[in-house]
Amino acid sequence: MSELDSIFSDDWGDDHRSGMVAVVGRPNVGKSTLINAILGQKIAIVTSKPQTTRQRQLGIYTTADAQVIFVDTPGIHDPQSRLGDFMVRDARRALRDADVILWIVDISRSPNDEDRHIADLLERIVPESQKLLVLNKIDRVNEGFDRSSHRALSPTETAIETSAITGYGVQALLDALLPLLPLGPRYYPEQQASASNMRFLAAEIIREKIIELTSEELPYAVAVEITRFRERNGMSAIDAVIYVERNSQKGMIIGKGGRMIKQIGTQARISLEAQLDTPVRLDTRVKVLKNWRSNDEFMRRVGYALSGRKRK
Repeated sequence: MSELDSIFSDDWGDDHRSGMVAVVGRPNVGKSTLINAILGQKIAIVTSKPQTTRQRQLGIYTTADAQVIFVDTPGIHDPQSRLGDFMVRDARRALRDADVILWIVDISRSPNDEDRHIADLLERIVPESQKLLVLNKIDRVNEGFDRSSHRALSPTETAIETSAITGYGVQALLDALLPLLPLGPRYYPEQQASASNMRFLAAEIIREKIIELTSEELPYAVAVEITRFRERNGMSAIDAVIYVERNSQKGMIIGKGGRMIKQIGTQARISLEAQLDTPVRLDTRVKVLKNWRSNDEFMRRVGYALSGRKRK
């Protein structure tokens, strides 16, 4: 029996179910939004731009009879950098570790080569795993919409239609998911909704505001490192460094007269105060680190732990 089993073994009966559920799909299909909707709170950043999620994040959903550990994965795509390699490798590891796989597909768009690549990947890597096909963004299609091409991606799996934005289908998804989990104990306390620490969450919230407020190409060249996180006398003091790859990108983050960095800081501070339930003093600086997305040492430092041989 593991340490976690021994801590929480009194909280479950013989019919209690628990397990890891990998949430996978191509970028921007609503994986993080759906997990936030299930949990009823924000544990993963969400933007309209693809590849927002860069590494696995755990969201914990607990009922009297079950505990689901959702693993929010980076979108599976064709990587163009070492960072991209890390993201795709992280998603693949989540597939192998999972008890159940939720494959999220954007029903408002026709299936493309990335969707078909994921279908092939699931068949090759985890052919025997229990899976649910989740047709998300149903709120964006008209009644009578032809779903056959989406269902054909995984014709043997149960398909459930959802809208992460409106909450439609979320309960039906949970009703289908929970019986697929193996019998097992509760691994986290009932009140805990995320396994991410606050340093990680603070960095992600700052990165979310940068993605929302800046131009299309800049977000993918941005990393955020929390250099200090201190809670004292009912206040949180957070120091953060925003890394970009070129001087021109630094100028875009700072903005004319410092207006952009001030706006990023203000919006990030408001979100952090809501998460931490304390006043926040946030100090941000911007540094240039050329080609950081190909710098293994730096990526390990900011949490993108790579392994294996380098890209050629």
